[in-house]
Amino acid sequence: MKILGRVCVASLLLCVILWLCWIKANVREPAERRPSLLPHVLQLPGYSRLPDGEPLVRNPCNTCAVVSSSGQMLGSGLGPQIDQAECVLRMNTAPTVGYELDVGSRSTLRVVSHTSVPHLLRNQTYFFQQSQDTVYVIWGPPKQMDIDQGITYRALLQAKSKFPGVNIYALTQNMMAHCDQVFQNETGKDRAKSGTFLSTGWFTMILAMELCEEVSVYGMVSESYCRDRTQPPVPYHYYEKGRLDECTTYMMHERASRGAHRFITEKAVFSRWARRKRIYFKHPSWEA
Repeated sequence: MKILGRVCVASLLLCVILWLCWIKANVREPAERRPSLLPHVLQLPGYSRLPDGEPLVRNPCNTCAVVSSSGQMLGSGLGPQIDQAECVLRMNTAPTVGYELDVGSRSTLRVVSHTSVPHLLRNQTYFFQQSQDTVYVIWGPPKQMDIDQGITYRALLQAKSKFPGVNIYALTQNMMAHCDQVFQNETGKDRAKSGTFLSTGWFTMILAMELCEEVSVYGMVSESYCRDRTQPPVPYHYYEKGRLDECTTYMMHERASRGAHRFITEKAVFSRWARRKRIYFKHPSWEA
């Protein structure tokens, strides 16, 4: 009997020990006592900082709003919704002042074409002094963006020396070639041979897919939108009312043999990307 009792006591102690070990392994400590995990940091070598050439390094964005410059944004009232995104990506020099109700006021990153840099530099006080929290990402061909002889690159260096706190990055030529290759992979056409100029929207979407977990797109129409002749005319840019019509411009470029953007083709590609990634077209609202 004594031996049996000792076996029971030993078994009971073993059960208690195992139970305590389970509690230690499965019950979490309060958050304030747990060691915090550093956020994952992205390093994007395709984007080179002026003037030191360091890659773009930052935490990924859980939610992003990509806001186009389209007149579709006029009267949308979506500014507050856009500003709720963790990161807001804008294009070229599309203003927010005076349009906050429709397009929001925050700008985390602004992707700018080399052709729009002169407009950027004409308003340096606003863009580079008042909006120093914005990261500027500039794209362009070697003639404009070469670090030794590029005309636009040198002009940006001068602005950087005047406003040292501003963050300006240029797409590397390797990244430009990568974006060309993506276009060829998606369309089966060589960009240069087909007479195509990629749009700022193309470079913005590629950056958003690298940077963002979830992308909400504002102001981009579907590939079939402009084929519907009942659609009312919409300004090409929301800040240039009464000038170019969006669909007229899109169709003219799509049909041109050379020297044109392929806006409609790009929208078709974006739609395919949305089937594979968390990309949502919010306004106009359409499904991929």
